[in-house]
Amino acid sequence: MQEGTSIPHTLILENRKLLTLSAVTDIDRFDEREIVLYTKLGELTITGRELHINTISIEKGELAVEGDIWSIRYGDKDQNAPLTFLGRLFR
Repeated sequence: MQEGTSIPHTLILENRKLLTLSAVTDIDRFDEREIVLYTKLGELTITGRELHINTISIEKGELAVEGDIWSIRYGDKDQNAPLTFLGRLFR
């Protein structure tokens, strides 16, 4: 995502099964139980069961996750992750 863009960070959770995010800047790691990513507002951890990333575009800052979502937890607001290999891969 380019610096200076005005994409707002949004989070939409539908029936605890489908999570749509905007303003995603990087993905740190993911598996079927946990996804750790970074947004313009800091670190975000999603936990659950049978989690799958349906849509991903780090360039556009969009991410969609499907599965049995148990929790969504924000971490340090000031924590900005360097671009990881995974983040560069999905550009």
